[in-house]
Amino acid sequence: MMMAAAPEMRASDGDRDRVAAALREHVAEGRLTLDEFNERLEQVYQSRTYGELARLTSDLPGIDLHRLPAAVEPAQGARPVRPDDKARSLRSAWTAWAGVSAMTWLFWLLAFIGSGHFVYPWPLWVMGPWGVVLLINTISGTGGQSQRRDS
Repeated sequence: MMMAAAPEMRASDGDRDRVAAALREHVAEGRLTLDEFNERLEQVYQSRTYGELARLTSDLPGIDLHRLPAAVEPAQGARPVRPDDKARSLRSAWTAWAGVSAMTWLFWLLAFIGSGHFVYPWPLWVMGPWGVVLLINTISGTGGQSQRRDS
């Protein structure tokens, strides 16, 4: 990590962010454990000078943050999401929602019959929010999957 010649000079937020990005890269490369990373990251944002920042990376090789790859390449054997995969995913999500909803209503019915008086219809709180999210995904066409864009 390249720092200014004067270690007593005050560091900016941008300087601290660049050191934090370099530390993240060192974790990704396996040079730092997550515990070491967390300790150093806390110290990064408490650092006031270039010298303090330099000490946090002095035992690590330099990383040119401008030469990092822009995007992660897809894993070997990965395939793009096809429309039939989305439909299958939506169908599975709705099937799970219907099955869980039916079970919760069955439990509610058994509690209602067993108690002999009205029991609050709590299954609405199980199926309602979940159903709304599924409906939004169905209408928007995402099917609960992230969209992959090839360039």
